[in-house]
Amino acid sequence: MIRVLVAEDQSAVRAGLVLILRSAPDVEVVGEAADGEQAVALARELRPDLVLMDVQMPRLDGVSATRQVVAEGLADVLVLTTFDLDEYVFGALRAGAAGFLLKNTEAKDLVDAVRTVARGEGVVAPAVTRRLIAEFAARSARRTTADPAVLDTLTRREREVLSCLGEGLSNADIAVRLDMAEATVKTHVSRLLGKLGLRSRVQAAVLAQELGI
Repeated sequence: MIRVLVAEDQSAVRAGLVLILRSAPDVEVVGEAADGEQAVALARELRPDLVLMDVQMPRLDGVSATRQVVAEGLADVLVLTTFDLDEYVFGALRAGAAGFLLKNTEAKDLVDAVRTVARGEGVVAPAVTRRLIAEFAARSARRTTADPAVLDTLTRREREVLSCLGEGLSNADIAVRLDMAEATVKTHVSRLLGKLGLRSRVQAAVLAQELGI
């Protein structure tokens, strides 16, 4: 079972999300939070596999809550937003979110996204994946320039996987591209994230864009 904590300040929206998730046989909603502070507290208490986090919430916004949850290693975070490329999205990804979805996402796609993140893959709304990564990288580049030397710790294969992440490819797509097992791809992703000190594959994709690999 995939244990999910739903954090959303609008009760009607939260109830709808819970209803959708509970319709999936492999998903269990273990808690509900109405604001960011409650989301962090419940994540510490319940240790869910994933927090479905609204980015605009009272007391503590979703970006700050995401930063705390990820920094403490409490759960993966999948953020929800109304707009596809607002500052909240960039803030959440910088904070280490595994990805984001739009609030108008279809029920089936929401459940699929939860399963994807639970498998250790990041996810963003499909319509904006590559545009998001490219724009995020451009914004990051204006603030700071990534040092190519960070790649020295990676093996040739890990660099190839990182390049694929930069294109927004899933583990399955990378497996086909590089002719390897999907489980092997997942291992390479985990190792390169550890070596680069990154929290999510989305951050790795942004780094790949910044370095032009």
